[in-house]
Amino acid sequence: MTEFGRFLRTETVGGSILVGATAIALLSANGPWADAYLTLRDTEVGPHFLHLNLTVGDWAKDGLLALFFFVAGLELKRELVVGELSRLKNAMLPVIAAFGGMVVPALVALGVGWGDPRMAQAWAIPVATDIAFALGVLALTASGLPSSARVFLLSLAVVDDLGAILVIAILFTGSFDLVAAGAAVALLVLYWFLQRKRVRTPWVYVPVAVATWVAVHSCGVHATVAGVALALLTRVRADPGEDESPCLRLEHRLQPWSAGLAVPGFALFAAGITINGEALGRLFTDRLSLAIIAGLVVGKLVGIVGSSLLAVRFGVARLPSDLEKRDLVAVAMLGGVGFTVSLLIADLSLDGPDMELAKGAVLVASLLASLLAAVLLLRRSRAHSVG
Repeated sequence: MTEFGRFLRTETVGGSILVGATAIALLSANGPWADAYLTLRDTEVGPHFLHLNLTVGDWAKDGLLALFFFVAGLELKRELVVGELSRLKNAMLPVIAAFGGMVVPALVALGVGWGDPRMAQAWAIPVATDIAFALGVLALTASGLPSSARVFLLSLAVVDDLGAILVIAILFTGSFDLVAAGAAVALLVLYWFLQRKRVRTPWVYVPVAVATWVAVHSCGVHATVAGVALALLTRVRADPGEDESPCLRLEHRLQPWSAGLAVPGFALFAAGITINGEALGRLFTDRLSLAIIAGLVVGKLVGIVGSSLLAVRFGVARLPSDLEKRDLVAVAMLGGVGFTVSLLIADLSLDGPDMELAKGAVLVASLLASLLAAVLLLRRSRAHSVG
Protein backbone atom coordinates (compact mmCIF):
# COMPACT_ATOMS: atom_id res chain seq x y z
CA MET A 1 0.00 0.00 0.00
CA THR A 2 1.27 3.51 -0.80
CA GLU A 3 2.06 6.07 1.88
CA PHE A 4 -0.99 8.02 0.71
CA GLY A 5 -3.12 4.93 1.29
CA ARG A 6 -1.75 4.58 4.82
CA PHE A 7 -2.45 8.27 5.36
CA LEU A 8 -6.09 7.82 4.32
CA ARG A 9 -6.45 4.80 6.62
CA THR A 10 -5.71 7.01 9.63
CA GLU A 11 -8.96 7.56 11.49
CA THR A 12 -8.39 11.25 12.17
CA VAL A 13 -7.75 11.84 8.46
CA GLY A 14 -10.90 9.98 7.42
CA GLY A 15 -12.97 11.95 9.90
CA SER A 16 -11.40 15.24 8.77
CA ILE A 17 -12.16 14.53 5.10
CA LEU A 18 -15.75 13.69 6.04
CA VAL A 19 -16.13 16.96 7.97
CA GLY A 20 -14.58 18.87 5.04
CA ALA A 21 -16.99 17.30 2.54
CA THR A 22 -19.93 18.18 4.79
CA ALA A 23 -18.76 21.78 5.08
CA ILE A 24 -18.40 22.03 1.28
CA ALA A 25 -21.91 20.60 0.85
CA LEU A 26 -23.45 23.11 3.26
CA LEU A 27 -21.55 26.04 1.68
CA SER A 28 -22.51 24.90 -1.82
CA ALA A 29 -26.20 24.54 -0.96
CA ASN A 30 -26.35 27.97 0.67
CA GLY A 31 -23.92 30.03 -1.40
CA PRO A 32 -24.20 31.86 -4.73
CA TRP A 33 -23.57 28.58 -6.58
CA ALA A 34 -26.49 26.74 -4.94
CA ASP A 35 -28.34 26.31 -8.26
CA ALA A 36 -25.27 24.74 -9.88
CA TYR A 37 -24.84 22.40 -6.90
CA LEU A 38 -28.49 21.27 -7.01
CA THR A 39 -28.35 20.84 -10.79
CA LEU A 40 -25.27 18.64 -10.48
CA ARG A 41 -26.82 16.57 -7.67
CA ASP A 42 -30.03 16.01 -9.63
CA THR A 43 -28.41 15.32 -13.03
CA GLU A 44 -29.21 11.83 -14.31
CA VAL A 45 -26.30 9.65 -15.38
CA GLY A 46 -26.35 6.09 -16.67
CA PRO A 47 -28.39 3.87 -18.98
CA HIS A 48 -32.12 3.28 -18.59
CA PHE A 49 -31.45 -0.44 -18.85
CA LEU A 50 -32.06 -2.08 -15.45
CA HIS A 51 -33.13 1.32 -14.09
CA LEU A 52 -29.55 2.61 -13.85
CA ASN A 53 -30.44 6.14 -14.99
CA LEU A 54 -29.73 7.52 -11.51
CA THR A 55 -29.03 11.06 -10.40
CA VAL A 56 -25.50 11.91 -9.26
CA GLY A 57 -26.84 12.06 -5.70
CA ASP A 58 -28.38 8.60 -6.05
CA TRP A 59 -25.14 7.18 -7.47
CA ALA A 60 -23.40 8.49 -4.35
CA LYS A 61 -26.11 6.99 -2.11
CA ASP A 62 -26.48 3.63 -3.86
CA GLY A 63 -23.06 3.18 -5.41
CA LEU A 64 -20.43 4.81 -3.22
CA LEU A 65 -22.05 3.64 0.02
CA ALA A 66 -22.02 0.05 -1.28
CA LEU A 67 -18.23 0.27 -1.06
CA PHE A 68 -18.48 1.68 2.47
CA PHE A 69 -20.75 -1.19 3.55
CA PHE A 70 -18.47 -3.72 1.84
CA VAL A 71 -15.52 -2.50 3.94
CA ALA A 72 -17.70 -2.43 7.08
CA GLY A 73 -18.85 -5.97 6.29
CA LEU A 74 -15.24 -7.12 5.89
CA GLU A 75 -14.43 -5.68 9.32
CA LEU A 76 -17.43 -7.46 10.82
CA LYS A 77 -16.54 -10.81 9.19
CA ARG A 78 -12.93 -10.56 10.37
CA GLU A 79 -14.02 -9.69 13.91
CA LEU A 80 -16.49 -12.59 13.95
CA VAL A 81 -13.98 -15.17 12.72
CA VAL A 82 -10.59 -14.20 14.15
CA GLY A 83 -11.12 -10.95 16.08
CA GLU A 84 -12.69 -9.84 19.33
CA LEU A 85 -16.16 -11.06 18.34
CA SER A 86 -14.88 -14.61 17.78
CA ARG A 87 -14.87 -15.19 21.54
CA LEU A 88 -18.44 -15.42 22.80
CA LYS A 89 -17.92 -13.64 26.13
CA ASN A 90 -16.08 -10.76 24.43
CA ALA A 91 -18.54 -10.61 21.55
CA MET A 92 -21.62 -10.37 23.73
CA LEU A 93 -20.85 -6.92 25.16
CA PRO A 94 -20.60 -4.92 21.88
CA VAL A 95 -23.40 -6.98 20.28
CA ILE A 96 -25.79 -6.33 23.18
CA ALA A 97 -24.64 -2.70 23.35
CA ALA A 98 -25.33 -2.29 19.63
CA PHE A 99 -28.79 -3.85 20.03
CA GLY A 100 -29.61 -1.53 22.93
CA GLY A 101 -28.13 1.35 20.96
CA MET A 102 -30.62 0.71 18.17
CA VAL A 103 -33.79 -0.15 20.09
CA VAL A 104 -33.70 2.61 22.72
CA PRO A 105 -33.03 5.50 20.25
CA ALA A 106 -35.93 4.26 18.11
CA LEU A 107 -38.19 4.15 21.18
CA VAL A 108 -37.06 7.61 22.33
CA ALA A 109 -37.67 9.03 18.85
CA LEU A 110 -41.12 7.42 18.70
CA GLY A 111 -41.92 8.75 22.18
CA VAL A 112 -40.94 12.33 21.35
CA GLY A 113 -42.62 12.25 17.94
CA TRP A 114 -45.68 10.25 19.01
CA GLY A 115 -48.70 11.02 16.86
CA ASP A 116 -46.66 12.57 14.05
CA PRO A 117 -47.35 10.52 10.89
CA ARG A 118 -43.83 11.21 9.62
CA MET A 119 -42.46 9.00 12.40
CA ALA A 120 -43.90 5.88 10.72
CA GLN A 121 -40.55 5.49 8.95
CA ALA A 122 -38.44 8.30 10.42
CA TRP A 123 -38.11 6.37 13.70
CA ALA A 124 -35.26 4.44 12.05
CA ILE A 125 -33.10 7.54 11.46
CA PRO A 126 -31.40 7.63 14.91
CA VAL A 127 -30.55 3.88 15.05
CA ALA A 128 -27.16 4.17 13.32
CA THR A 129 -23.65 5.08 14.50
CA ASP A 130 -21.09 6.48 12.07
CA ILE A 131 -17.85 4.45 12.16
CA ALA A 132 -15.54 6.96 10.49
CA PHE A 133 -16.71 10.03 12.42
CA ALA A 134 -16.88 8.29 15.81
CA LEU A 135 -13.45 6.66 15.51
CA GLY A 136 -11.99 9.98 14.34
CA VAL A 137 -13.23 11.77 17.46
CA LEU A 138 -11.97 8.89 19.62
CA ALA A 139 -8.51 9.04 18.02
CA LEU A 140 -8.29 12.80 18.58
CA THR A 141 -9.44 12.89 22.21
CA ALA A 142 -8.77 9.54 23.85
CA SER A 143 -5.05 8.85 23.52
CA GLY A 144 -4.87 7.93 27.21
CA LEU A 145 -7.73 5.41 27.12
CA PRO A 146 -6.97 1.68 26.93
CA SER A 147 -7.09 0.05 23.48
CA SER A 148 -10.16 -1.92 24.57
CA ALA A 149 -12.17 1.32 24.25
CA ARG A 150 -11.44 1.47 20.52
CA VAL A 151 -12.15 -2.25 20.07
CA PHE A 152 -15.48 -1.86 21.85
CA LEU A 153 -16.50 1.17 19.76
CA LEU A 154 -15.39 -0.41 16.47
CA SER A 155 -17.19 -3.69 17.21
CA LEU A 156 -20.33 -1.86 18.34
CA ALA A 157 -20.36 0.41 15.28
CA VAL A 158 -19.84 -2.46 12.83
CA VAL A 159 -22.65 -4.55 14.38
CA ASP A 160 -24.78 -1.38 14.50
CA ASP A 161 -24.20 -0.80 10.78
CA LEU A 162 -25.19 -4.38 10.00
CA GLY A 163 -28.40 -3.82 11.96
CA ALA A 164 -28.99 -0.57 10.09
CA ILE A 165 -28.55 -2.25 6.72
CA LEU A 166 -31.12 -4.88 7.75
CA VAL A 167 -33.52 -2.07 8.68
CA ILE A 168 -32.90 -0.48 5.28
CA ALA A 169 -33.44 -3.78 3.47
CA ILE A 170 -36.71 -4.48 5.31
CA LEU A 171 -38.23 -0.99 5.45
CA PHE A 172 -37.17 0.43 2.11
CA THR A 173 -37.71 -2.45 -0.29
CA GLY A 174 -40.47 -1.47 -2.68
CA SER A 175 -41.46 -3.63 -5.64
CA PHE A 176 -39.55 -6.92 -5.58
CA ASP A 177 -38.25 -8.50 -8.82
CA LEU A 178 -37.85 -12.26 -8.35
CA VAL A 179 -35.75 -12.68 -11.53
CA ALA A 180 -33.24 -10.02 -10.46
CA ALA A 181 -33.22 -11.45 -6.92
CA GLY A 182 -32.47 -14.91 -8.33
CA ALA A 183 -29.63 -13.46 -10.38
CA ALA A 184 -28.23 -11.75 -7.25
CA VAL A 185 -28.33 -15.03 -5.31
CA ALA A 186 -26.64 -16.90 -8.18
CA LEU A 187 -23.89 -14.28 -8.37
CA LEU A 188 -23.34 -14.43 -4.60
CA VAL A 189 -23.03 -18.22 -4.83
CA LEU A 190 -20.51 -17.73 -7.66
CA TYR A 191 -18.52 -15.30 -5.51
CA TRP A 192 -18.53 -17.82 -2.64
CA PHE A 193 -17.40 -20.59 -5.04
CA LEU A 194 -14.54 -18.44 -6.38
CA GLN A 195 -13.44 -17.75 -2.81
CA ARG A 196 -13.60 -21.45 -1.98
CA LYS A 197 -11.52 -22.32 -5.06
CA ARG A 198 -8.93 -19.69 -4.04
CA VAL A 199 -9.31 -17.62 -7.23
CA ARG A 200 -7.45 -14.33 -6.66
CA THR A 201 -7.56 -12.27 -9.86
CA PRO A 202 -9.58 -9.02 -9.67
CA TRP A 203 -10.44 -9.48 -13.37
CA VAL A 204 -12.99 -12.05 -12.21
CA TYR A 205 -14.12 -10.54 -8.92
CA VAL A 206 -14.74 -6.98 -10.08
CA PRO A 207 -17.27 -7.96 -12.81
CA VAL A 208 -18.98 -10.38 -10.38
CA ALA A 209 -19.21 -7.69 -7.68
CA VAL A 210 -20.54 -5.06 -10.12
CA ALA A 211 -23.08 -7.52 -11.55
CA THR A 212 -24.20 -8.42 -8.00
CA TRP A 213 -24.71 -4.75 -7.19
CA VAL A 214 -26.76 -4.26 -10.39
CA ALA A 215 -28.90 -7.34 -9.62
CA VAL A 216 -29.57 -6.28 -6.02
CA HIS A 217 -30.42 -2.75 -7.17
CA SER A 218 -32.74 -4.09 -9.87
CA CYS A 219 -34.59 -6.48 -7.58
CA GLY A 220 -35.81 -3.61 -5.38
CA VAL A 221 -33.60 -4.13 -2.32
CA HIS A 222 -31.34 -1.18 -1.47
CA ALA A 223 -28.11 -1.67 -3.41
CA THR A 224 -25.85 -1.23 -0.36
CA VAL A 225 -27.03 -4.68 0.81
CA ALA A 226 -24.87 -6.12 -1.98
CA GLY A 227 -21.75 -4.75 -0.29
CA VAL A 228 -22.50 -6.42 3.03
CA ALA A 229 -23.50 -9.73 1.41
CA LEU A 230 -20.28 -9.94 -0.63
CA ALA A 231 -18.17 -9.04 2.40
CA LEU A 232 -19.72 -11.76 4.57
CA LEU A 233 -18.85 -14.36 1.89
CA THR A 234 -15.18 -13.31 1.73
CA ARG A 235 -12.58 -15.73 3.12
CA VAL A 236 -10.99 -14.54 6.38
CA ARG A 237 -8.38 -17.16 7.28
CA ALA A 238 -5.11 -17.10 5.34
CA ASP A 239 -3.88 -20.33 3.73
CA PRO A 240 -0.39 -21.66 4.51
CA GLY A 241 2.14 -19.54 2.62
CA GLU A 242 -0.38 -16.72 2.13
CA ASP A 243 0.77 -13.36 3.55
CA GLU A 244 -2.77 -12.03 4.00
CA SER A 245 -6.25 -13.48 3.74
CA PRO A 246 -8.53 -12.06 1.01
CA CYS A 247 -10.57 -10.30 3.71
CA LEU A 248 -7.60 -8.49 5.20
CA ARG A 249 -6.08 -7.74 1.80
CA LEU A 250 -9.31 -6.23 0.49
CA GLU A 251 -9.86 -4.29 3.70
CA HIS A 252 -6.39 -2.72 3.48
CA ARG A 253 -6.77 -1.87 -0.20
CA LEU A 254 -10.33 -0.56 -0.14
CA GLN A 255 -10.49 1.22 3.24
CA PRO A 256 -8.64 4.31 1.89
CA TRP A 257 -11.12 4.48 -0.99
CA SER A 258 -14.02 4.14 1.44
CA ALA A 259 -12.69 6.79 3.83
CA GLY A 260 -11.28 9.13 1.20
CA LEU A 261 -13.90 8.87 -1.55
CA ALA A 262 -17.04 6.85 -0.80
CA VAL A 263 -18.17 8.36 2.52
CA PRO A 264 -17.10 11.97 1.75
CA GLY A 265 -18.63 11.65 -1.74
CA PHE A 266 -21.94 10.60 -0.20
CA ALA A 267 -21.75 13.43 2.37
CA LEU A 268 -21.00 15.93 -0.39
CA PHE A 269 -24.45 15.36 -1.90
CA ALA A 270 -26.44 14.19 1.14
CA ALA A 271 -25.51 16.97 3.58
CA GLY A 272 -26.28 19.87 1.25
CA ILE A 273 -29.36 21.24 3.01
CA THR A 274 -30.70 24.79 2.95
CA ILE A 275 -29.97 26.79 6.11
CA ASN A 276 -31.98 29.93 6.85
CA GLY A 277 -33.87 31.45 9.76
CA GLU A 278 -36.99 29.42 9.12
CA ALA A 279 -35.07 26.15 8.78
CA LEU A 280 -33.11 26.79 11.98
CA GLY A 281 -36.31 27.63 13.81
CA ARG A 282 -37.93 24.36 12.72
CA LEU A 283 -34.87 22.39 13.83
CA PHE A 284 -35.54 23.22 17.46
CA THR A 285 -39.34 23.34 17.42
CA ASP A 286 -40.52 20.66 15.00
CA ARG A 287 -41.31 17.31 16.65
CA LEU A 288 -39.63 15.36 13.84
CA SER A 289 -36.25 17.03 14.34
CA LEU A 290 -36.55 16.98 18.14
CA ALA A 291 -37.32 13.25 17.99
CA ILE A 292 -34.21 12.56 15.90
CA ILE A 293 -31.95 14.71 18.09
CA ALA A 294 -33.29 13.12 21.28
CA GLY A 295 -32.94 9.65 19.78
CA LEU A 296 -29.30 10.15 18.82
CA VAL A 297 -28.02 12.19 21.76
CA VAL A 298 -30.09 10.71 24.62
CA GLY A 299 -31.33 7.38 23.26
CA LYS A 300 -27.94 6.17 22.06
CA LEU A 301 -26.23 6.94 25.37
CA VAL A 302 -28.97 5.34 27.49
CA GLY A 303 -29.32 2.35 25.17
CA ILE A 304 -25.61 1.53 24.92
CA VAL A 305 -24.75 2.11 28.59
CA GLY A 306 -27.96 0.59 29.96
CA SER A 307 -27.82 -2.60 27.88
CA SER A 308 -24.08 -3.02 28.54
CA LEU A 309 -24.39 -2.68 32.31
CA LEU A 310 -27.40 -5.01 32.40
CA ALA A 311 -25.49 -7.61 30.39
CA VAL A 312 -22.52 -7.36 32.77
CA ARG A 313 -24.78 -7.38 35.83
CA PHE A 314 -26.49 -10.63 34.78
CA GLY A 315 -23.25 -12.27 33.71
CA VAL A 316 -24.14 -12.44 29.99
CA ALA A 317 -21.08 -10.36 29.04
CA ARG A 318 -18.02 -8.96 30.73
CA LEU A 319 -16.47 -5.51 30.71
CA PRO A 320 -12.77 -5.50 29.70
CA SER A 321 -10.63 -5.41 32.85
CA ASP A 322 -8.93 -2.15 31.86
CA LEU A 323 -12.17 -0.35 30.88
CA GLU A 324 -14.06 1.41 33.67
CA LYS A 325 -17.78 2.20 33.68
CA ARG A 326 -17.06 5.91 33.26
CA ASP A 327 -14.97 5.06 30.18
CA LEU A 328 -17.96 3.16 28.84
CA VAL A 329 -20.18 6.21 29.27
CA ALA A 330 -17.68 8.43 27.43
CA VAL A 331 -17.35 6.00 24.52
CA ALA A 332 -21.13 5.40 24.41
CA MET A 333 -21.67 9.13 23.89
CA LEU A 334 -19.97 8.69 20.50
CA GLY A 335 -22.81 6.38 19.54
CA GLY A 336 -24.90 9.51 19.02
CA VAL A 337 -22.77 10.42 16.00
CA GLY A 338 -25.22 9.05 13.44
CA PHE A 339 -24.13 10.93 10.34
CA THR A 340 -23.52 8.72 7.26
CA VAL A 341 -26.11 5.95 7.74
CA SER A 342 -28.58 8.26 9.52
CA LEU A 343 -28.38 10.65 6.55
CA LEU A 344 -28.96 7.69 4.24
CA ILE A 345 -32.08 6.57 6.16
CA ALA A 346 -33.35 10.18 6.21
CA ASP A 347 -32.89 10.24 2.44
CA LEU A 348 -34.84 7.02 2.04
CA SER A 349 -37.64 7.65 4.52
CA LEU A 350 -38.67 11.26 3.84
CA ASP A 351 -39.06 13.69 0.95
CA GLY A 352 -38.74 17.42 0.34
CA PRO A 353 -38.61 19.84 3.30
CA ASP A 354 -39.09 17.05 5.83
CA MET A 355 -36.05 15.20 4.48
CA GLU A 356 -33.95 18.37 4.76
CA LEU A 357 -35.26 18.94 8.28
CA ALA A 358 -34.33 15.38 9.28
CA LYS A 359 -30.86 15.74 7.78
CA GLY A 360 -30.38 19.00 9.66
CA ALA A 361 -31.37 17.22 12.88
CA VAL A 362 -28.84 14.45 12.17
CA LEU A 363 -26.08 17.03 11.65
CA VAL A 364 -26.98 18.92 14.84
CA ALA A 365 -27.22 15.72 16.90
CA SER A 366 -23.94 14.37 15.51
CA LEU A 367 -22.16 17.63 16.29
CA LEU A 368 -23.62 17.79 19.80
CA ALA A 369 -22.77 14.14 20.50
CA SER A 370 -19.22 14.68 19.20
CA LEU A 371 -18.65 17.70 21.45
CA LEU A 372 -20.09 16.03 24.55
CA ALA A 373 -18.10 12.85 23.85
CA ALA A 374 -14.90 14.85 23.30
CA VAL A 375 -15.27 16.52 26.73
CA LEU A 376 -15.94 13.18 28.45
CA LEU A 377 -13.14 11.37 26.61
CA LEU A 378 -10.57 14.07 27.36
CA ARG A 379 -11.45 13.86 31.06
CA ARG A 380 -11.21 10.06 31.08
CA SER A 381 -7.98 10.16 29.08
CA ARG A 382 -6.41 12.52 31.64
CA ALA A 383 -7.67 10.31 34.48
CA HIS A 384 -5.95 7.27 32.96
CA SER A 385 -2.76 9.23 32.32
CA VAL A 386 -2.59 10.42 35.94
CA GLY A 387 -3.48 6.97 37.23
